[in-house]
Amino acid sequence: MSKKVIVSGMRPTGKMHLGHLHGALLNWKQLQEEYRCYYFIADWHALTSEYANPDIIRESTLDIIIDWISVGLDPDVSTFFVQSAIKEHAELHLIFSMITPLPWLERNPTYKEQLRELSQRDVYTYGFLGYPVLQAADILMYKANGVPVGEDQAPHVELTREIARRFNHLYGEVFPVPDVLLTPTSKLLGLDRRKMSKSYGNAIFLSDGEEEIRTKVMQMITDPQRARRSDPGDPDVCNVYTFHEIYSEPETVARVNEECRSAGIGCVECKKIMARNLVEGMAPIREKRRELEADPERVREIVAQGNRRAARVAGRTLEEVRAAVKI
Repeated sequence: MSKKVIVSGMRPTGKMHLGHLHGALLNWKQLQEEYRCYYFIADWHALTSEYANPDIIRESTLDIIIDWISVGLDPDVSTFFVQSAIKEHAELHLIFSMITPLPWLERNPTYKEQLRELSQRDVYTYGFLGYPVLQAADILMYKANGVPVGEDQAPHVELTREIARRFNHLYGEVFPVPDVLLTPTSKLLGLDRRKMSKSYGNAIFLSDGEEEIRTKVMQMITDPQRARRSDPGDPDVCNVYTFHEIYSEPETVARVNEECRSAGIGCVECKKIMARNLVEGMAPIREKRRELEADPERVREIVAQGNRRAARVAGRTLEEVRAAVKI
């Protein structure tokens, strides 16, 4: 029996950080063992918010592919491609836009939230409103059975399901209705205890060097109630301890937990231990990144190969769509 298909993408609007690693990429790596995976660079989607400053999109594209491979995503197993290289996405988006009722888009809760979050930018555009229709084209083009997304993107996938059902009702069964595969939310917060984000300037990036990682760890906010070295702390509310749980050995985690609560260890020492383990844990990613950065042509060929593979599937899907719509 052939593997089921999943599709997911990332907007190239800057560097990948540990939030991406633990909130998406490690899950993608696991999924590629049981699904046929299509992972794409969503550069058209990036234009919805970065249309006035598009340089970041091109700068980020190869860098993100390098990160994907460095964390263990395999371009021989999964298909990596760039959205704008597959022009069929634009045509399918256009066809879907003809059958998508406007109220579906206007009541999308993610749309309203992002308007508030991006209030400093002019995103009252047709493209921004229609983002979920393009996303539906991205997903349904490869006849995805599932879409791994965080909770914030789940309403978009629900809209994709509605568009698939409406198309099938109007023109016949062409598309499977994909399931929402909720990804675990990354427990790792940024240096300031807010969500890790490049826009907040609180992220540890996958491309950071050893000294950069150590410097950032020393800036991390710990238990806000622990004002002095002699005060007992609470690891359950300490962001550094969360990193320990992922990157330190179980006996170290147990010791830090116990000694923090009794003020047997100070925050500075605790951070130094965690930074050492984090540097060590990220060493294989750094090493693979260096190797790929030294051979950008190899990375470009991986993308070109993925584009060709995706284009073949997209071409077949569009033939079916045109036949169904009778154009």
